[in-house]
Amino acid sequence: MIRVLVVDDQALVRGGFRTILDSEDGIEVVGEAADGAAAVAAVAELSPDVVCMDVQMPGMDGLEATRRITADAASAAAVLVLTTFNREDYLFAALEAGASGFLLKNSSPEQLIEAVQVVARGDALLSPDVTRRVIEAVAASGGRRVEPARPAAAASTTPTTDASSPTGIRPDSNRSARLAPAALATLTEREREVLELLALGISNAEIAQRMWVGEATVKTHVSKVLMKLGLRDRVHAVVFAYEHGVVRPAS
Repeated sequence: MIRVLVVDDQALVRGGFRTILDSEDGIEVVGEAADGAAAVAAVAELSPDVVCMDVQMPGMDGLEATRRITADAASAAAVLVLTTFNREDYLFAALEAGASGFLLKNSSPEQLIEAVQVVARGDALLSPDVTRRVIEAVAASGGRRVEPARPAAAASTTPTTDASSPTGIRPDSNRSARLAPAALATLTEREREVLELLALGISNAEIAQRMWVGEATVKTHVSKVLMKLGLRDRVHAVVFAYEHGVVRPAS
């Protein structure tokens, strides 16, 4: 049973999420919180597996609450950030805070249920729209690190995509000319290939088919990539790949 804490300053929103999640076998909403401080206290009291976290709330916001929850060694909760704001500044701030997933509130009930299941089993998740925002933000920065910041004004961008790629990017054939961090040099050729495919948004099963290996082997490669690069999960591997020129936006 996946134990979920729902955090949002609007009671109707919390009730809606509870109804959706409680309708799924294997998921139980064990509590609610209306702000970040209450969320941190509820995690300590209820020990949920997943926290569905809003961003903008009075008092302590969802980003600070996420930071405190993920920094607590006594907590094993994974944080799924849920917001109405499709903005890269929120996204990077949430990732920096330690969130394992980022989903827009206009997603379907099925997507919410799947997202909770994904982060509960230790994987990471970004909605497709948010993944495109990652690509755009890093591309606009010229591959430099995109610093998280509190949002100021909404930005409107139109992503450039590659129809052959689920996330609209392609491997960078000129990546050898880019300055790569020393950590990348520790990857084997296979591990480097796995990192590229991760950045393309490809699942372990699809990577296994492309590389002609078993899915268990792929999982081993993914674990080694994360360990060698000092990354928390697949989401951070995607961001790392964009920031350090392992992949680049299609043109």
